[in-house]
Amino acid sequence: MQPSVTTCYRHPQVESYVRCTRCDRFICPDCMREAAVGHQCVECVKEGNRSIRQARTVFGGRISAVPVVTYALIALNVLAYLGELVRPELVDRFAMLGAGLIGPDGGHYLYQDAYPADFHVEGVVAGEWYRLITGAFLHLPPTQGTFGVLHIVLNMLSLWNIGRAVEGGLGRSRYLALYLLSALGGSVLVLLIAPEQSAVGASGAIFGLAAAYYVMSRRVGADMAAVNRFIAGFLIWMVISASFTSWQGHLGGLLAGGAVTLAYAYAPRNRRTLVQAGGAIAVLVLLVALAVLKVSEVTGGGGG
Repeated sequence: MQPSVTTCYRHPQVESYVRCTRCDRFICPDCMREAAVGHQCVECVKEGNRSIRQARTVFGGRISAVPVVTYALIALNVLAYLGELVRPELVDRFAMLGAGLIGPDGGHYLYQDAYPADFHVEGVVAGEWYRLITGAFLHLPPTQGTFGVLHIVLNMLSLWNIGRAVEGGLGRSRYLALYLLSALGGSVLVLLIAPEQSAVGASGAIFGLAAAYYVMSRRVGADMAAVNRFIAGFLIWMVISASFTSWQGHLGGLLAGGAVTLAYAYAPRNRRTLVQAGGAIAVLVLLVALAVLKVSEVTGGGGG
């Protein structure tokens, strides 16, 4: 009597005489995956991978060889800059501005407690809360002289260098939260100290990453001599750039980024995710509260 023909469970038209060592189903060469002993089918390999515990960094993030978030942030900044080149008015529309006035001629003026009735308030005090974040993705336009182009070039080089290291240590979600909170921290300090100042640039967020790099390095016992030289360069850059950009944004990002990373780095292992999320949320709540209080203070004086 001729033996019956066995076929692959995924490809019934293909003869097969090899069984998966895990589920015992017949598999063809296209469905075979090498295992410690024999071969397994595609589905069993996937199931096995799901049961393997994912490797984590010291700070709880998933290990990833590709800094996807850093690449995406650079792309967003570059796209926003290209948008500025096409429509320069985007800078005035989305830059970080606490309080300003638009005159009947369309010009932009400093905010005053009393202003003519035909002037309109602009900025965060006018309900444009999005400026607290959108300003961090804009940069000085080319019309600002040589530094207009250097502004985005230097910021993106800094983001490329430090962002990859920080993302690799924190993982994607923690890193993105850190970046956005640092950007928000920079904008909030601008609002608190210089609400009539228009500010653009990713510098606040990048200074937050610098603070994170310092805290993370101390936590893992890195060579602090090299780290201190690196951070000193950032501080010198903050002093030099204060003449043409917002030092308030730099300092605010530095403080916010440092606070968030302290929660990331020193959270107890058995409650790490909870403490890290709580620390980030606490910084967010504090920044929002400070922004709301400042807006209430500015608008409390009345208008024209």
